[in-house]
Amino acid sequence: MSLSYSSLNQLFKIHPSWRLLRAENAPLILSFLDKVFVQPNVRFMTQANLVSKLEDTLYQLRISEGAQSFPRTAQEYLDDWAKNEKGWLRKFYPVGSDEPHYDLTPATEKVLTWVESLTAKTFVGTESRLLTIFELLKQIVYGSETDAETRIAELEKRKAELDNQIQAIKSGNMELMDETSIRDRFLQFSTMARELLSDFRAVEHNFRQLDSRVREKIATWDSTKGALLEQIFGDRDVIVDSDQGKSFKAFWDFLMSSRSQEEFTSLLEKVFSMDAVKSIAEDRRLRRIHFDWLEAGEHTQRTVASLSQQLRRYLDNQAYLENKRIMEILDSIAKKALQVKECIPSGNFMTINDSAPDIRLPMERPLYTPPLKVIIDSAIMEASEEGVDLQKLYDQVYVDKSELQANIQKELQTQDQITLSTVIEKHPLSKGLAELITYLTIASENSFAIFDELHNDEIRWQDNSGIWKKVTISRVIFNRNHHG
Repeated sequence: MSLSYSSLNQLFKIHPSWRLLRAENAPLILSFLDKVFVQPNVRFMTQANLVSKLEDTLYQLRISEGAQSFPRTAQEYLDDWAKNEKGWLRKFYPVGSDEPHYDLTPATEKVLTWVESLTAKTFVGTESRLLTIFELLKQIVYGSETDAETRIAELEKRKAELDNQIQAIKSGNMELMDETSIRDRFLQFSTMARELLSDFRAVEHNFRQLDSRVREKIATWDSTKGALLEQIFGDRDVIVDSDQGKSFKAFWDFLMSSRSQEEFTSLLEKVFSMDAVKSIAEDRRLRRIHFDWLEAGEHTQRTVASLSQQLRRYLDNQAYLENKRIMEILDSIAKKALQVKECIPSGNFMTINDSAPDIRLPMERPLYTPPLKVIIDSAIMEASEEGVDLQKLYDQVYVDKSELQANIQKELQTQDQITLSTVIEKHPLSKGLAELITYLTIASENSFAIFDELHNDEIRWQDNSGIWKKVTISRVIFNRNHHG
């Protein structure tokens, strides 16, 4: 979009970010929302909790700025910020909850990022951004190259460069990055890591807009339902098949890889141990930024799954309304029949042609099957004098939940995350399906467990008869304390 006078004037009037910058209490709004949402990476908060935090903030400000500086209550401020014409907070009711919840809107997060960029920086790096841009261009060009010889030539060039570097190191000529270059790249990493975290809200917002457009299409559709389903869902869900969904799935697959997690953690530890980084690394949260990504990504993933389920229920409701209309027509026919019951019209009005042809194909008739002769044995068997073993009636399967929790914690002592299938490989199921269900119960009751609905795992166990059994479930991932 060009920055013409008319387009900027339109943005000035309607864009929530611009309205926030022009708000009278903009410093209060931005400082408070940054403190409770952005800094601790909180995705949403209950109304009672948010009101309590805002009341504490207003109390401190009224002491320093004057008793009449902020005359309204915390609830009134929140209601005002969440109005449609403001659009700085999103007020919603999660599934299964009757208490309002709040979350930042992408427009507010954009303002927070821009305001933060206004603060004076002790060091502005340009080399790392140039190298990043150059690397992105190379990925675009060589990643889309269809000529095999060109791609091979590029790979040979990279190979030669690596061979030269290896040879130089072997000869004792090892080039090290100076502290300025290290700080340059670290600040670039810090900026991109925080931007990526803020992008999740924009991704969720785009998914909700996509969901809204699909609902509008369903409501105004005047053709067959089959054509609607084909257009909306296709081979897979429209939300997952969108560019936003594909990009998010690729990111989530990379983030959920234990190998990627371990490598990323190792790199962070090495970077934060450098002297050049210690002098500028003020945000300790960057050490655990990948776990913040994990929490934000899980919330986004659940939002996508929830929207997909809502779409399906919406279509089911449409089918219900169609069936309801048919029933209304049948009821109207019955009522009209009762009205003419005592005054039957003359003539033959009860006879109609068949509503559909009666087709009978010869091959549809089944072949003759002689009936089986039932043999009835009238002999009465006498009860055996031997005693009957009733023990099996009293045998019960007991699963020790604390023992399973101890298995999980034991494996998490040596690694940050582990899948349920890996835990079961190291601690095989001895009580079969009952034990597996107990593991799933533990996962559903604890916040350190994540259900990855994009991937499945196969769980195998051997029963008392020596028969192997298996079941396929959504991948369950147990994590250590993210903020530990």
